[in-house]
Amino acid sequence: MELAALMGLRPEPAAGLLMMLTRRCPLRCAHCSTDSTMSAGGPDPGRLLGFVDSFTPGDRPEVLMMTGGEPLLMPELSAELAVRARRAGTRSALLTGAFFARGAAGRPRRARAVIPARIRRAIGAVDHLSVSVDAFHEREVARADVFRVVHEVLDSGTSVSLHVVGTDARDPYLADVTTAVREAFDDRVPMLVNTVRAVGRAAGPPGARVAGPAPVDPLRSGPCSMAAWPVVAADGTVVACCNQDVVDRRPVPAHLLLGHVAEDGWAAVRGRTLASPVLRSVRTGGPLRLLARHGGPEARSAGGAGYCAGCRTLSEHPEAIEGATRVASGAAGALLDRRAARRRREAGPVEYVRRHGCAAFAELVALPGTAP
Repeated sequence: MELAALMGLRPEPAAGLLMMLTRRCPLRCAHCSTDSTMSAGGPDPGRLLGFVDSFTPGDRPEVLMMTGGEPLLMPELSAELAVRARRAGTRSALLTGAFFARGAAGRPRRARAVIPARIRRAIGAVDHLSVSVDAFHEREVARADVFRVVHEVLDSGTSVSLHVVGTDARDPYLADVTTAVREAFDDRVPMLVNTVRAVGRAAGPPGARVAGPAPVDPLRSGPCSMAAWPVVAADGTVVACCNQDVVDRRPVPAHLLLGHVAEDGWAAVRGRTLASPVLRSVRTGGPLRLLARHGGPEARSAGGAGYCAGCRTLSEHPEAIEGATRVASGAAGALLDRRAARRRREAGPVEYVRRHGCAAFAELVALPGTAP
């Protein structure tokens, strides 16, 4: 499964599930959105396995995306989740910081394998591996070490991509590293390029230029695909948005709460994702439009705090919730949601990354040397 196919599914409601396996990580990257440490916790592995066991061939996500923290601190769990998901027809992907490769470039040439056997088995179990490389990660794991990992994964036959982060589109690091990747791998390794978001440790990394959200006309449609895939947070709570402030903060705003892996299976979570008139309104028109069209003065003022911040306040404005219920409930609301998702899907993965990633590097998500 190539990165372009994964991103092509991203606008489709409930087409995928994001799952945090742990908040633990041995790296201390300055931009870490989850502020992960080795003392952090994570969900009960048995509950994660049970949740994936609730997938069926007739009711399952197309993709299970495993994240952290560092999911490959738990290689057996990562592999078992991928195996169980595949039984129902779900493909899997995993994002790693490649902590296990530190110092690989300095090892003797005869030590060809960079990836430890336990981790190699986990990587072999998934359909796609994404590896982080950026200026912050390079202080922890050298670029040459990451490249050795990518070469080894490519040679094994597993699809691989790089998740690259810069301070903003003008960051010279982005031009340097993306050029180096294209040359080193002959355009066989696509890249998802993002910019640093002001959450977690990245709320104030020294010297970073963290871009704020662009101004948005609240009455114009500003649909949000981030409310398409449910997210299993580190405490097992299932939320409707991958924004880290939603994933981490408690209590979760009522309109963004989808359940808990200890109590709910995939069918219940998928049903709530698809049926919620508020989530439909966020996906089709955006939270600011909902606040501006249906909310009172306080709601419109809340929208002025920003796109994501405005969305988190929706549950505090009953008039906005009532407006979403009137407009987006029932068969008509479901049809509108499907049509909006189809338009975004037909626009393709490059257009999706232009909107939600770093637009200047969006085309790298689908390089010519990779299969569709």
